Amino acid sequence: MDIRDLRINGERLKSTLERMAEIGRTSGGGVHRLALSDEDKQARDLLIKWLQEIELEVAVDEMGNIFGRRAGKKDNLPPVMSGSHIDSQPKGGRFDGILGVMGALEVMRTIQENQIENTRPIMIVDWTNEEGSRFSPAMAGSGVWTGKLERDWAYARKDFHGKKIGEELERIGYKGQALAKRWPVYAYFELHIEQGPILERVGKKIGIPQGIVGIRWYDVFIEGKANQVGPTPMEGRNDALCSAAEMILQVEALPAQMGGNMVATVGEIHNDPNSRNIIPGQVHFTVDIRSWDDPLTDRAEGELQTGFQKIATKRNCPARIEKIWKVEHTPFDEFLVTQVGKIAAQLGYPSYSLVSGAGHDATYMSQVAPTAMIFVPSIGGRSHVEVENTRWEDCEAGGNVLLHCILQSAR
Repeated sequence: MDIRDLRINGERLKSTLERMAEIGRTSGGGVHRLALSDEDKQARDLLIKWLQEIELEVAVDEMGNIFGRRAGKKDNLPPVMSGSHIDSQPKGGRFDGILGVMGALEVMRTIQENQIENTRPIMIVDWTNEEGSRFSPAMAGSGVWTGKLERDWAYARKDFHGKKIGEELERIGYKGQALAKRWPVYAYFELHIEQGPILERVGKKIGIPQGIVGIRWYDVFIEGKANQVGPTPMEGRNDALCSAAEMILQVEALPAQMGGNMVATVGEIHNDPNSRNIIPGQVHFTVDIRSWDDPLTDRAEGELQTGFQKIATKRNCPARIEKIWKVEHTPFDEFLVTQVGKIAAQLGYPSYSLVSGAGHDATYMSQVAPTAMIFVPSIGGRSHVEVENTRWEDCEAGGNVLLHCILQSAR
């Protein structure tokens, strides 16, 4: 067979995705598979079983990152790597992250069954805690592996119940022995759903991201004065939740105020004591700001700080703002991006150039190795929710582009 005619097994890819979707399945058809949960462990165990079935050398590092390695004819050369993540958002979707891992697995299966001889080693990876929904920040596994986050700091990150990453890695048996420390990588590819509406809107099957927007995450803590609602007059109240409400509306107005291409979101809020007849005494909420324009994002941070402090002073509810995560916008490797486009054209798939508004492990990987991503359309532009969906034929198309990107890089 001419290697140019090689294709993945689309039905097998569908089967593996459906099998993974059973782990943590929700009543709404999505998945609830938070990082380092029992469901995450079950999915990891299944992935390792599948990697061993195709005779890959499997390793788990101290951050729980899982690697499957296929040797090359020149095994000392830096490998070609591909993967994504298994963890999901709370009541998230069945394609986000997992398509990149199962797509890379299907590529490995296709190479194995067709006895393709690769010159460079090829590796598949499942990165720990990409989502950042249970433990913040996101992309902790790839962040530590690439040296952008400190391991012990990551180990100490807590979820809402006070459980730490390091402790949960041990509990599920995935605190591996290998050092979470990068090695030279020749090329890194990540297959992913778009998570937005653009590809569907323009009618293209393959998205070619030029890079990923910069992201800032903040935790905001407000101190009010809890009291019984009935006997406490409206005047003179120190209502932490009302302060938070004003601040949240300021976050919503921030992109228009800054006048640039930016999004700003409050996605998580904790109100204490959270009782209908007690004035809220403490509130903790999160802020997520994203833009391709890093200086614009930095200016937005200053505007936010100033505005929050004005509200805190007016309502006599002191506010503390912590920046817990910052990544600059990430342009991808021009050669690999061009390669993705050429391969899509050779395979007959119409493609479209865009920028990713979502964060990915490719953000950190691009800082240590040539990196590119491959997008496939999200139906209705929906993601991080149970109704998230992508057509099976589009998953297969993305897998075929990934296959030939890897083959060309590893030949």
